[in-house]
Amino acid sequence: MKQYLISALLTVVGFIISLHGHSQNYFPILQYHHVGEKTPFSTSVTPEQLQEHMDYLEKENFHVIDLVDALEKIQKGIALPEKSVAITFDDAYLNIYQNGFPIIKEKGFPFTVFINTQPVEWKSKKFLSWDNMREMQQHKVVFANHTVSHPYMLRLEEGESKEAWQERMQQEIRQVETLLEKELGSSPKMIAYPYGESNVTIREIVSNLGMVGFGQQSGVVSIDSDFTNLPRYPASGHYAKLSGLKTKLASLPMPLEKVENDGDLANDMPVSMFLTFKSGKYRFKDLACYVSGQGKATLEWLDDKKVKVMAKQKFKYGRGRINCTMPSMKNGQFHWFSNVWIRPKASQGYIQ
Repeated sequence: MKQYLISALLTVVGFIISLHGHSQNYFPILQYHHVGEKTPFSTSVTPEQLQEHMDYLEKENFHVIDLVDALEKIQKGIALPEKSVAITFDDAYLNIYQNGFPIIKEKGFPFTVFINTQPVEWKSKKFLSWDNMREMQQHKVVFANHTVSHPYMLRLEEGESKEAWQERMQQEIRQVETLLEKELGSSPKMIAYPYGESNVTIREIVSNLGMVGFGQQSGVVSIDSDFTNLPRYPASGHYAKLSGLKTKLASLPMPLEKVENDGDLANDMPVSMFLTFKSGKYRFKDLACYVSGQGKATLEWLDDKKVKVMAKQKFKYGRGRINCTMPSMKNGQFHWFSNVWIRPKASQGYIQ
């Protein structure tokens, strides 16, 4: 009873604070991979770029928050500090420890690293060791699940049944959880899907394990988010420019009541989705959606709150997305929503 009353009090306090404009009920998450100058461009920031990002967060008084704590508060309806943001890295690259950790540690910022444990267990020289991670834990770094072998989770192996695939995926997740508890003392019960790919079955597995899942679609986390497939903003490669990052850090949740997207896989037809918005004072006439490699999507308003968003052409093979933005009533901020589809080749064995 005492714990319940404390939780209820915190919720009320958070609500009161939010009325005075000193808090928010959403937050963006930045996603990084490599920190290096000779690593793959699309998944890398240089140490200089990361320093620039962290300096900006500090200068502009962002509250860099612990991801686990932030998610718990959002789910309980407890307000976060204004200008809250979380930092994440995917994969257990050693250059995170060598080049990224010193920069972020100097700021005193917490961050999360989603690790794939196979190269760690194999003691690969390009990946973190458990000793590296134990040292980082002493400086506000949390380690979470990125599967054992970093597979394409929706691909069947040759001759594999759906039942065997499902068991293999459970093992990919469960084995990392066991290692996190054994080597680091605990698990935060979070998983980032390799390549950002998941489907209904994968997300059900994650939910049944009491875990939170993260994709690679853009947007901010709020109480209305799917906590088995949360969005993050990529901050590497072409997305490492500070000018673009500033806009994303200031973004707001899209006020959506419902999303209908015909599943996670695309085919040889153009994709479409239906967005139903919440009631409220929003700039619906300024909504704009952009399709990967195609420019603006076609919008067909079905009523004053529901719109059909349509690509003009089929996606190329691989992952494609539609990003939607809408200016808020406050200048300089945009509501943001992204949906990702995978258009697989028949030879890739994606589960249907």
